[in-house]
Amino acid sequence: MATFVLVHGAWHGAWCWRRVARLLAKNGHEVFTPTLTGVGERSHLLNPSINVETHILDVVNEMKWQELKNVVLVGHSYGGMVISGVAEKMEKAIGSFVMLDAFMPEDGQGVLDIYPPPNREPVEAALRSGATTMPPRSAALFKVNEPDRAWVDAQCTPQPIQTFVQKLKLAGARDRIGKKTYIRAATYANPYFDAALASARTKNWRIYELPCGHDVMLDMPERLAQILQDVA
Repeated sequence: MATFVLVHGAWHGAWCWRRVARLLAKNGHEVFTPTLTGVGERSHLLNPSINVETHILDVVNEMKWQELKNVVLVGHSYGGMVISGVAEKMEKAIGSFVMLDAFMPEDGQGVLDIYPPPNREPVEAALRSGATTMPPRSAALFKVNEPDRAWVDAQCTPQPIQTFVQKLKLAGARDRIGKKTYIRAATYANPYFDAALASARTKNWRIYELPCGHDVMLDMPERLAQILQDVA
């Protein structure tokens, strides 16, 4: 039996992992899907001070208080920022580290530093206007399978804007973890996830490329569950 901690991306919540979590649990694994502060069922806690560090502590505390060891830690999209920070605090408790179509930050980088200018401008404009959140992007933009799009749009909630701004302090814990995997959703064209995939490949991470949209856990839950069990 393996222990999985599945961390969602921006605008999402634990709901997006339901299919994969059920498949893993059915096979006898232990699965934790923390919802990050300020989104999903924790959207009532939304406030302007929430940043990446808040979300890192959400996951760190889940692992500490549940006394989790040898964890398969998975981060989707923005969740790659979160789990990179979690690795700095919980390195010894992580047995396998998985980036799922995720940001791969280096030391001193935040989401805005990784974004190309066209993606950066809407966030910078929102900051100039005094906004404290960014509205969800459409499921269609993320190439979510058509039957799920209306549901995903209804489930997504605004993302705290400081999670795009805060820069991470990374000292190499992520790279010291023995098992590392990058899973790329090939149908979703995206230059910074392509760059993350290339970086992972040069570092000899285990690589998977799947023919689906960005929300892999919704488009290909069975295949993703299989991969996660393989890399455990």
